[in-house]
Amino acid sequence: MVKRTVTSRLPTRYGEFLLHAYLEEREGEAARVHLALVRGPTDSESKPLLRIHSECLTGDLLASIRCDCGEQLDQALAAIGEAPAGILIYLRQEGRGIGLLNKLRAYNLQDDGLDTVEANIHLGFEPDERDYSVAVDILEDLGVMAIRLLTNNPNKVAAFERSRVRVIERVPLVVSETAENANYLETKRRRLGHMRRG
Repeated sequence: MVKRTVTSRLPTRYGEFLLHAYLEEREGEAARVHLALVRGPTDSESKPLLRIHSECLTGDLLASIRCDCGEQLDQALAAIGEAPAGILIYLRQEGRGIGLLNKLRAYNLQDDGLDTVEANIHLGFEPDERDYSVAVDILEDLGVMAIRLLTNNPNKVAAFERSRVRVIERVPLVVSETAENANYLETKRRRLGHMRRG
């Protein structure tokens, strides 16, 4: 499903990573490039701390506080930077898989009173259209067979139940709750089953 195309050294404020770019091509769809930032060993004994992060341009790049994505990305990179081994897989599936334009349309519906799930459904989508099988393929390409998964999302845990990669521990990712994102976080817990802090 995906092919590693190039690897570069990437020094960051969280430490130095190897950055692997993976090309995903599916029939009838535009090609997408996903990223794997790897720090430390990826052998069978390393059991790296893994974060799967779906692209969120507004949160990751523009510092939006409508969601918790930017803070999750920062905290995940900081935790991986402190771990003996860690990987951040950055999947290009914006807006829970509905794309940037539809995500902005969903923002407007949320401002009119719908929650994030209702907005996606109103636009004709499932509540969450993301696919984590690409992340599993990337880990298998890297030779990683056991991980500590940094997530509150049960769908990410479930993605590995159908794979050869074992989740040996789920590590909670704790983010701040603000007036802007409180309803969003509560909707993720209540309607999408996201786990609380522990």
